[in-house]
Amino acid sequence: MSMDIVFIKDLKIETVIGIYDWERKIRQIISLDLDMATDIKKAANSDNIEDTLNYKAVAKRLISFVGASEYELVETLAEKICEIVMTEFNVPWVRLTLHKPGAVSGSRSVGVMIQRGVRS
Repeated sequence: MSMDIVFIKDLKIETVIGIYDWERKIRQIISLDLDMATDIKKAANSDNIEDTLNYKAVAKRLISFVGASEYELVETLAEKICEIVMTEFNVPWVRLTLHKPGAVSGSRSVGVMIQRGVRS
């Protein structure tokens, strides 16, 4: 089975994230870049959305989850996002870059990049 990549870049979501008291009282924007392994051959042949990894469905699910979350660490949030993508959307491998813009003065963005699962 070939592994192709369905991706989402710069998905901006407002959430409560951070360890400081002031961060617990506000909503900040984070940004997600997701690369998700899948096989697009069936969808390419059928031209049917039901035969592929629906990036709109993934984005809507993550917007809902992240928007309602209140984690302190970006590491925890990143891990939970990958769990959702892999279990709910049957994705065997995911690479996530979670950006927290403005968290460090002088930097455009900081965050974490994680990979989970096996990409064949």
